[in-house]
Amino acid sequence: MTYKVDLHVHSWLSDDSDADPEELIHKAIELGLHGIAFTEHHSYEVSEPIEDLRERYKEKIMVFRGVEFSATEGHCLIFGVNSDKLFPKHASVTEIVQTVNIHQGVVIPSHPYRGMNSLGDSIKRIKGIHAIEGFNGNNQHSSNMKALQTAAALHLPHTGGSDAHAPREVGSCYTEFFDRVTNDSFIDLLRAGNYRGVDIRKISKGLIS
Repeated sequence: MTYKVDLHVHSWLSDDSDADPEELIHKAIELGLHGIAFTEHHSYEVSEPIEDLRERYKEKIMVFRGVEFSATEGHCLIFGVNSDKLFPKHASVTEIVQTVNIHQGVVIPSHPYRGMNSLGDSIKRIKGIHAIEGFNGNNQHSSNMKALQTAAALHLPHTGGSDAHAPREVGSCYTEFFDRVTNDSFIDLLRAGNYRGVDIRKISKGLIS
């Protein structure tokens, strides 16, 4: 059995989405996902209200919290730490990776080749990232392909996330874990790398993810 987790979702707790967090969870359950990760912009602590939903829906789906942090060079997903307490806003990606690794968290550059707010080829020089977001549901296909190629060249796994800002977008891309995901194992599994990103939009067109 594999475990499907959408690793990149935004709700009204972010500054660019009007989506109700509970509606996003309902959509993930409807799609048969095993988990959904709220990665609100800039701040980990703004997603604190998600804790109540995690408890409410724990029998139906796993609900995780991370943050999409705006590093000086571009955006990255951070899991396993409270970024608000570890480094200032707009810290450099090198500082972020070093600090998060010390605290046994995970840094994953998000939509690295989108252009605006993306790390681009600088990810090739960053030491200590655990994966690259290969499939982003709001990216153009060519941007995702470039991210996949870079992940392969760096011998890094790739993740998938919808980057949803509305319920209809949830699950368009997700991460397929080949080990059992639990609330306790989630961060360790992200660090271990036994997963791959999946783009269901490609699958629906008869292509291989």
